[in-house]
Amino acid sequence: MPITAASCVKMPQSSRHNLKSSESVPLQRRLAPLFLCGLSLSLVTACTRPEASGGGGGGGGGTGTVTVLGAFTGEQQANLQAALAPFEEETGIRVIYEGSDAFATLLPIRVDSGDAPDVALFPQPGLMTQFIANGQMVPITDFIGQEELSQAFPEDWLALATLNDELYGVWLRAAVKSLVWYSPQQFAERGYTVPTTWDEMMALSDRIVADGDTPWCLGVAAGDATGWVGTDWVEDIMLRTAGPEVYDQWVTNELPFDSQPVQTAFATFGEIARNPEYVPGGGVGALSTPYGDAVQGLFTDPPRCFLHRQGNFISGFIQEGVDLEQDVGIFPLPPIDPQFGTPILVGGDLFGVFNATPEAQALMEYFLTPTPHEIWASLGAFLSPHRQVPPEFYPDELTQRQAEILVNADVLRFDASDLMPSTVGTGTFWSGAVDYIAGSDLDRVLSRIQASWPDPEEGVY
Repeated sequence: MPITAASCVKMPQSSRHNLKSSESVPLQRRLAPLFLCGLSLSLVTACTRPEASGGGGGGGGGTGTVTVLGAFTGEQQANLQAALAPFEEETGIRVIYEGSDAFATLLPIRVDSGDAPDVALFPQPGLMTQFIANGQMVPITDFIGQEELSQAFPEDWLALATLNDELYGVWLRAAVKSLVWYSPQQFAERGYTVPTTWDEMMALSDRIVADGDTPWCLGVAAGDATGWVGTDWVEDIMLRTAGPEVYDQWVTNELPFDSQPVQTAFATFGEIARNPEYVPGGGVGALSTPYGDAVQGLFTDPPRCFLHRQGNFISGFIQEGVDLEQDVGIFPLPPIDPQFGTPILVGGDLFGVFNATPEAQALMEYFLTPTPHEIWASLGAFLSPHRQVPPEFYPDELTQRQAEILVNADVLRFDASDLMPSTVGTGTFWSGAVDYIAGSDLDRVLSRIQASWPDPEEGVY
């Protein structure tokens, strides 16, 4: 039986109707104009831009195929392939996907050796920066119109994939990081209410301490990646205390790490992370607790903690026996300065094009339709930034609530450490967060991070 969008997954009746409506015009017909004109467009691109593949032939992306390199493996790769099935079925184009846990290391090697994939699926836009700077990637707007892009994604998301006024990415998946998890049952039993401001949240924390309990679950240990939990906290607080414009300046080092706004964000985080009354074991306890284990404290008997700030993915770490529909609640991390509203820190995965073959262009056009996003949303553990994905495609109320928080955000900003040069973002910023949680002097921590920022003329990322 041919694989279609409707046969990939089981959906409620309303969802099947919406999916059918979105496919009332076959994909092949909708993508045909782009496919037919793609050859001339790619020839124009080749004449007006540097060699997009870094001097190579695109890894076998000839007629009828498109090569994609990404970091998705296992179940995530299977879900991606399910989302791709209607495209392959209706266009006849074969997508050759290669998933690698070493994506960030493998992709530069492939590009430098002239064997770039036609398309790369980046886990964050920051990884695209150096390829763009080297003239190795093709702007999406070279072959897709701005109106079509705006119909698919909100302007905030398009801006996150834009560099030097040109758009280089098509989004696949979003992650919402600014969430606080709790047990509605425990809140009800103790008479706690969900806070709507930072002051209310801290007052609740103090009340929990007064009741003889510990308010916050916090786990930072993540092997070689230890530190990212702390940097996520600091980024969320920066958005709430300094605002999005200052945050943007910080990401590019126009605002240095040892400036007052960054000091304020770290110190505010430290009021929670380094406080043994707030976190089991204080900073030492947080550093020795794996990030995936911390959330379990919400559901022990008695609870080890009552609040846990973490991204939407953490639901996959909640132990069996906990009903995600009944036993788990979330709310946005509350605002601190009212003028900045309730900002939402996000992550996400996006496609970037190295070789704008007709097949690659057709694939990007496909991901501007709601179809692949709806398919993966129905499979669970997925949020889409696409405008046209109805809430009912998400399989449970918890995910629907996450999607609602994402859509209604006052301000959206991407994870800063993912946008900074790797020597800082996934280097000294991570290690500096660890040092600070462990008790190191804040001025020294921030000075070390700032000193590690590479000279932009060296192009070190």
